[in-house]
Amino acid sequence: MTGHHDDDERQREAKAILNRVRQETEPQVGGHAEAMLFRTRDHFLARDADPEDRIAVLGTRIGRMAAVGGFIVFAILLAIQLSSG
Repeated sequence: MTGHHDDDERQREAKAILNRVRQETEPQVGGHAEAMLFRTRDHFLARDADPEDRIAVLGTRIGRMAAVGGFIVFAILLAIQLSSG
């Protein structure tokens, strides 16, 4: 019985050590990039708008998507203008 208990204890300790090593060696950029992606997703899904006001949420989403669309159109127009120069 103690042999089985010792094996479980060793396995828990090994997992804890591996988790600690992974956290210490994990690239710091990955965590920041993930947070940035989640914030961007939440921004475009209008999570900051009042969830009780469905019209405000819908309007916020439409406005933010229209802004992205406008940016893409202007970027393409700029690229065409610069390449024809």
